Amino acid sequence: MVSARGGRYGFVYRTRQDVYRALRRQGMTKSKAARISNAGRTFPQRSAMARKAAKTRQMRGRKRR
Repeated sequence: MVSARGGRYGFVYRTRQDVYRALRRQGMTKSKAARISNAGRTFPQRSAMARKAAKTRQMRGRKRR
């Protein structure tokens, strides 16, 4: 189980632990995976991040696959 203990044991919200595990499987470090999975805890926050990412990709000229 991912730590929900905090402090030196790290912390990932319980509702986001599946995301954390998926990022870890992709080879991310614990701290980076925790930072990404904890960001956007609510659905509107995640939607805002997705819009920002799409805008960034568009500005850099990447095509959507």
